[in-house]
Amino acid sequence: MNQKQCTLGESFSLSGKGLHTGLNLTVTFIPAEEDHGYKIQRVDLPGQPIFDAVAENVVETTRGTVLAKGEARCSTVEHAMAALYAFGVDNVLIQVDGPEFPILDGSAELYVKEINRVGIVEQQKDKAFYRITHKMEFKDEETGSCITILPDEEFSITTMISFKSKVLNTQFATLDNMENFSTEIAAARTFVFVREIELLLMAGLIKGGDLDNAIVIYEDKKSQEELDKLCQLTGAEHHNAEELGYLQHKKLVWENEPARHKLLDIIGDMALIGRPIMGRIIATRPGHTINNKFARMMRKEIKAHEVQAPKYDPNKAPVLDNIAIRQLLPHRYPMLLVDKVIEMKKNYIVGLKNITNNEPFFTGHFPNEPVMPGVLQIEALAQCGGILVLSGVENPETWSTYFLKIDDVKFRQKVVPGDTLLFKVQFVAPPRHNIATMRGFAFVGENCVMEATFTAQITQNK
Repeated sequence: MNQKQCTLGESFSLSGKGLHTGLNLTVTFIPAEEDHGYKIQRVDLPGQPIFDAVAENVVETTRGTVLAKGEARCSTVEHAMAALYAFGVDNVLIQVDGPEFPILDGSAELYVKEINRVGIVEQQKDKAFYRITHKMEFKDEETGSCITILPDEEFSITTMISFKSKVLNTQFATLDNMENFSTEIAAARTFVFVREIELLLMAGLIKGGDLDNAIVIYEDKKSQEELDKLCQLTGAEHHNAEELGYLQHKKLVWENEPARHKLLDIIGDMALIGRPIMGRIIATRPGHTINNKFARMMRKEIKAHEVQAPKYDPNKAPVLDNIAIRQLLPHRYPMLLVDKVIEMKKNYIVGLKNITNNEPFFTGHFPNEPVMPGVLQIEALAQCGGILVLSGVENPETWSTYFLKIDDVKFRQKVVPGDTLLFKVQFVAPPRHNIATMRGFAFVGENCVMEATFTAQITQNK
């Protein structure tokens, strides 16, 4: 997956009827700036209100995902969201001229075709991936539905569906890589059981449903008269009431197309988490309701761990060891506070300091309760920042970095002997005129123990 935020190469529109309203609708996707996220605009309402497409704004999940803010409401958003998320599109404004997105063919295929046509543009800011570090699970004991997420290097999904049906019983589908979404998932259409159609019509729903945008599952025999009436309502051709099976104009794309469509729905609902996820979802009997509850749980988890600790593999060789660090920094014992650098890119660095009981500052801070001084934690962050800055200049041994300003310092947890401190420092903006402003975080395990913003001046040694 692309490491930078992305938006669309240009705008595109799609038109068609709404599944539930039957209205002729147009939805337009417009490129947006960095950190914009997904936003929906109802251009048919007074003031053309805009609201965020996030899990907390989901107000209904009966036969699709319905988002709302105040009087502005929009349903059937999940297929479009799935296509945007699978293609790594982070920022887009979606304008729609009615209360739902058009159902199109009941899949995400037309969205995929348009995204491929207009292309994707890489932006300057990094994606804000959220890496799953431990198993999390959400269960619904009444329905037997369950969604589990496990650590993984990519975003992947396995889903299993199960119905008490003579035609559609148990199926599963897997997507190991979002790059295969176009060929393996996008064309999977929504499905409905014949027994549900009358209830949905009585509820004022699926006014735009037909056999061009849904798979209809005929599983319980009806009289020919009853079935003919339903075929007339859905635009289906005459069907022998004695023959159970699938009713649709286009044959099944895959034998497990219903399971693949459920997987598509999961992706669309997970897009409302608001950040790309690195983890593997295992979903049993999913649906929009449990999908949304899980997405809300994930948003709370992310809020509680807004800044994640860098991944550290002690078996991996460092980018810079202690000897290499001393060639960049003038600091020496007892003030060299970075043991090694485990990752370094153009705009950020990850360093490490092992805190032992033999650190000289523990002699007086404090004899009976050794605690690493906060000023030295800031100094260690600054040294990481110095390495990042000096690695980009010629003859780094002839340059030094000095504090100009320190802001927004927060200490969240004591640092004591036995801790391994991980530092992540990144540029707030590219250095200019030998001045660099950086934001740094210190972690012990998964916990952020300290953070600060600091500005340094780069000067050549006399």
